[in-house]
Amino acid sequence: MVTLRADEISNIICERIEQYTMEVKIVNTGTVLQVGDDIVRIHGLDEVMSGELVKFDKGTIGIALNLESNNVGVVLMGDGRVVNALAKPIDGRGKISASESRLIESPVPGIILRRFIYEPLQTGLIAIDSIIPIGRGQRELIIGDRQTGKTTEATDTILNQMGHNVICVYVAIGQKTSFVAHVVTTFQERGAMEYTIVVAKTADAPATLQYLAPYTGVAMAKYFMYRKRHTSIIYDDPSKQSQAYRQLSLLLRRPPGREVYPRNNFYLHSRLLRRAAKSSSSLGEGSMTALPIVETQSGDVSAYIPTNIISITDGQIFLSINLFNSGIRPAINVGIFVPRVGSTAQIEAIKQVAGKLKLELAQFAELEAFAQFASDLDKATHNQLARSQRLCELLKNSQSAHLSVDEQIVTIYTGMNKYLDSLEVSQTFTEEAEILLKEANEKQMERFLLQEKT
Repeated sequence: MVTLRADEISNIICERIEQYTMEVKIVNTGTVLQVGDDIVRIHGLDEVMSGELVKFDKGTIGIALNLESNNVGVVLMGDGRVVNALAKPIDGRGKISASESRLIESPVPGIILRRFIYEPLQTGLIAIDSIIPIGRGQRELIIGDRQTGKTTEATDTILNQMGHNVICVYVAIGQKTSFVAHVVTTFQERGAMEYTIVVAKTADAPATLQYLAPYTGVAMAKYFMYRKRHTSIIYDDPSKQSQAYRQLSLLLRRPPGREVYPRNNFYLHSRLLRRAAKSSSSLGEGSMTALPIVETQSGDVSAYIPTNIISITDGQIFLSINLFNSGIRPAINVGIFVPRVGSTAQIEAIKQVAGKLKLELAQFAELEAFAQFASDLDKATHNQLARSQRLCELLKNSQSAHLSVDEQIVTIYTGMNKYLDSLEVSQTFTEEAEILLKEANEKQMERFLLQEKT
């Protein structure tokens, strides 16, 4: 009994078609061997490349991920309807008319095509803009435990971009539908949807679409960057993308690595975050700022996904659950944050007034720990503790309560120059404090004018 393999049968059929007298065009087609768990194994796609789209007879679209010796592993993306990861609208406002498209996988800008970061991306949060400035074109990680205000910090940054000519992209990966709806409602109420694109793939979406959603968002942001615009993109959060990619990889029988993630998981985020850049003068100096959000477990930043993204980003903002529960918002841990861009992304006035702010807060943390065990404190130490407590109060921001750059300068100048020392800590934001702020503002303006004259 003679048996033929599938590839031999395919070759015979192709030879018969070529010998047929009628003119026949052979295209790169294949035969479905197996279907299951959104994974399709196809024989015969000899010319397909990794990452290419594969179209099935009934219109379903898939992506070729595994190129094996005798078959191709394809992940399905559904029928293309109401799928935001494919740039299809789900807001009920009709179709999106577009004259061109971009590949979700595109080269990272080279060194020659970049410029050093020097422009600030104002968040409206005084604790960030004064201590941990974010520059346009930077990759800044927001990391912390659950319920520490990570998403609130990112969405407040979007709300603060009104009138600053910045296009914002918010990518929700594997989040609850109710949570995404709340974020969109907030944007609509505050008028932020006029300059914001929301790419949402919720937790009930197929793993393929959760894997693709960040690349769809970055392709949109990159479109504006190369048109000399400033953009900001938020990934909430990349760990959900890794989980979806791990699911696909295991179904494709790829060998697992650390924490069962595939070995190329680092490249998954690397080729995503490295697209953030400040374009050179020849390209119009557009920018794309990336703000990935990563959730930790009990403050463990040594887990696989956090360490991957920390090594890719330009800086990190750590949010502490203890500070959050004590009423400090945003709950930034000043002792372990990493600003790699620093004051180059700040205006000169902020540099002058906030230069010693980080040192003051670091000393406050040490004094506060020491004061817990000291039975008696001298007057100088007591005054320094009280002043630092007032500074902490000044650095608080309630949700969606943004401060302009001028307001931040005056607030920091007032606290650093002892204008509020006559007030109790609980009186920091009273009417009397506003009078002192006004006086400090007048003196600060006189100082800046005098410096300009000299």
